[in-house]
Amino acid sequence: MTSEDLLAAARGLVEDPDAGTAGVWPRAAALLARQALEQAMAGLWAWQPEAAGLSGGTMRSQLLCLTAYVDEDVATRAAYLSAALSRACHYHPYELAPTASELTRWLNETADLVTLLASRAQDPALLRGSGTPTSAPSRMARPRPTRGRR
Repeated sequence: MTSEDLLAAARGLVEDPDAGTAGVWPRAAALLARQALEQAMAGLWAWQPEAAGLSGGTMRSQLLCLTAYVDEDVATRAAYLSAALSRACHYHPYELAPTASELTRWLNETADLVTLLASRAQDPALLRGSGTPTSAPSRMARPRPTRGRR
Protein backbone atom coordinates (compact mmCIF):
# COMPACT_ATOMS: atom_id res chain seq x y z
CA MET A 1 0.00 0.00 0.00
CA THR A 2 1.17 3.51 -0.73
CA SER A 3 1.10 6.37 1.75
CA GLU A 4 -1.94 7.75 -0.07
CA ASP A 5 -3.75 4.40 0.29
CA LEU A 6 -2.98 4.32 4.00
CA LEU A 7 -4.30 7.85 4.45
CA ALA A 8 -7.45 7.03 2.47
CA ALA A 9 -8.08 4.01 4.72
CA ALA A 10 -7.55 6.18 7.81
CA ARG A 11 -9.97 8.82 6.49
CA GLY A 12 -12.51 6.07 5.87
CA LEU A 13 -12.27 5.00 9.50
CA VAL A 14 -12.67 8.57 10.76
CA GLU A 15 -15.45 9.66 8.42
CA ASP A 16 -17.53 6.49 8.51
CA PRO A 17 -16.88 4.36 11.60
CA ASP A 18 -19.06 1.27 11.76
CA ALA A 19 -20.06 -1.15 14.49
CA GLY A 20 -17.18 -3.46 13.63
CA THR A 21 -14.61 -0.78 14.45
CA ALA A 22 -16.35 0.68 17.50
CA GLY A 23 -13.82 1.68 20.13
CA VAL A 24 -10.75 0.97 18.00
CA TRP A 25 -11.14 3.26 14.97
CA PRO A 26 -9.38 6.30 16.51
CA ARG A 27 -6.21 4.38 17.31
CA ALA A 28 -6.39 2.42 14.05
CA ALA A 29 -6.66 5.67 12.05
CA ALA A 30 -3.70 7.14 13.97
CA LEU A 31 -1.66 3.99 13.29
CA LEU A 32 -2.41 4.16 9.56
CA ALA A 33 -1.42 7.85 9.47
CA ARG A 34 1.81 7.09 11.31
CA GLN A 35 2.61 4.31 8.85
CA ALA A 36 1.99 6.70 5.95
CA LEU A 37 4.45 9.21 7.43
CA GLU A 38 7.05 6.50 8.07
CA GLN A 39 6.64 5.22 4.51
CA ALA A 40 7.11 8.74 3.09
CA MET A 41 10.30 9.14 5.10
CA ALA A 42 11.54 5.75 3.87
CA GLY A 43 10.92 6.99 0.33
CA LEU A 44 13.04 10.07 1.03
CA TRP A 45 15.90 7.91 2.31
CA ALA A 46 15.63 5.61 -0.71
CA TRP A 47 16.27 8.55 -3.05
CA GLN A 48 19.30 9.74 -1.07
CA PRO A 49 22.30 7.43 -1.60
CA GLU A 50 24.15 8.82 1.42
CA ALA A 51 21.11 8.15 3.63
CA ALA A 52 20.54 4.53 2.62
CA GLY A 53 21.18 3.21 6.13
CA LEU A 54 18.70 5.55 7.79
CA SER A 55 15.64 3.55 6.80
CA GLY A 56 16.80 0.77 9.14
CA GLY A 57 17.18 3.09 12.12
CA THR A 58 14.63 4.03 14.73
CA MET A 59 12.03 6.64 13.88
CA ARG A 60 13.58 8.96 16.46
CA SER A 61 16.98 8.79 14.76
CA GLN A 62 15.38 9.32 11.36
CA LEU A 63 13.56 12.41 12.63
CA LEU A 64 16.80 13.79 14.08
CA CYS A 65 18.56 13.30 10.74
CA LEU A 66 15.69 14.77 8.75
CA THR A 67 16.94 18.32 9.32
CA ALA A 68 19.96 17.54 7.14
CA TYR A 69 17.71 16.81 4.17
CA VAL A 70 14.73 19.17 4.47
CA ASP A 71 13.98 22.56 6.00
CA GLU A 72 13.92 22.80 9.76
CA ASP A 73 10.21 23.70 9.64
CA VAL A 74 9.38 20.50 7.75
CA ALA A 75 11.49 18.40 10.12
CA THR A 76 9.83 20.01 13.15
CA ARG A 77 6.37 19.39 11.74
CA ALA A 78 7.27 15.74 11.05
CA ALA A 79 8.66 15.24 14.56
CA TYR A 80 5.62 16.81 16.22
CA LEU A 81 3.23 14.78 14.07
CA SER A 82 5.13 11.55 14.67
CA ALA A 83 5.01 12.09 18.43
CA ALA A 84 1.31 12.97 18.38
CA LEU A 85 0.40 9.95 16.25
CA SER A 86 2.59 7.59 18.30
CA ARG A 87 0.94 8.76 21.50
CA ALA A 88 -2.51 8.34 19.94
CA CYS A 89 -1.71 4.79 18.80
CA HIS A 90 -1.09 3.50 22.30
CA TYR A 91 -3.68 2.81 24.93
CA HIS A 92 -3.18 4.80 28.12
CA PRO A 93 -5.37 4.12 31.14
CA TYR A 94 -7.61 7.03 32.07
CA GLU A 95 -7.03 8.81 28.75
CA LEU A 96 -9.54 9.18 25.97
CA ALA A 97 -8.78 8.21 22.40
CA PRO A 98 -8.22 11.11 19.97
CA THR A 99 -11.34 12.79 18.63
CA ALA A 100 -12.42 12.78 15.00
CA SER A 101 -11.44 16.46 14.65
CA GLU A 102 -7.95 15.81 16.05
CA LEU A 103 -7.52 12.86 13.71
CA THR A 104 -8.76 14.86 10.72
CA ARG A 105 -6.23 17.61 11.48
CA TRP A 106 -3.44 15.04 11.84
CA LEU A 107 -4.49 13.29 8.62
CA ASN A 108 -4.42 16.61 6.74
CA GLU A 109 -0.98 17.40 8.14
CA THR A 110 0.24 13.91 7.27
CA ALA A 111 -1.03 14.28 3.70
CA ASP A 112 0.81 17.62 3.40
CA LEU A 113 4.05 16.14 4.72
CA VAL A 114 3.78 13.01 2.56
CA THR A 115 3.39 15.19 -0.53
CA LEU A 116 6.25 17.46 0.52
CA LEU A 117 8.63 14.59 1.33
CA ALA A 118 7.78 12.83 -1.94
CA SER A 119 8.46 15.97 -3.96
CA ARG A 120 11.76 16.54 -2.20
CA ALA A 121 12.84 12.97 -2.66
CA GLN A 122 12.28 13.12 -6.41
CA ASP A 123 13.69 16.62 -7.02
CA PRO A 124 17.16 17.12 -5.51
CA ALA A 125 16.94 20.87 -6.20
CA LEU A 126 14.36 21.09 -3.41
CA LEU A 127 16.63 19.57 -0.80
CA ARG A 128 18.04 21.69 1.96
CA GLY A 129 21.06 23.74 1.07
CA SER A 130 20.29 23.93 -2.64
CA GLY A 131 17.97 26.89 -2.91
CA THR A 132 15.24 25.28 -0.85
CA PRO A 133 11.93 27.06 -1.16
CA THR A 134 10.11 27.49 2.11
CA SER A 135 7.25 25.11 2.73
CA ALA A 136 3.64 26.14 3.02
CA PRO A 137 2.60 27.24 6.49
CA SER A 138 1.42 24.42 8.68
CA ARG A 139 -2.14 24.17 9.88
CA MET A 140 -0.67 23.05 13.18
CA ALA A 141 1.70 25.99 13.56
CA ARG A 142 1.82 27.28 17.07
CA PRO A 143 1.19 30.99 17.58
CA ARG A 144 4.19 33.07 18.53
CA PRO A 145 4.07 34.49 22.03
CA THR A 146 3.48 38.19 22.18
CA ARG A 147 5.12 40.49 24.64
CA GLY A 148 2.55 42.27 26.69
CA ARG A 149 3.00 45.29 28.91
CA ARG A 150 2.58 44.91 32.60
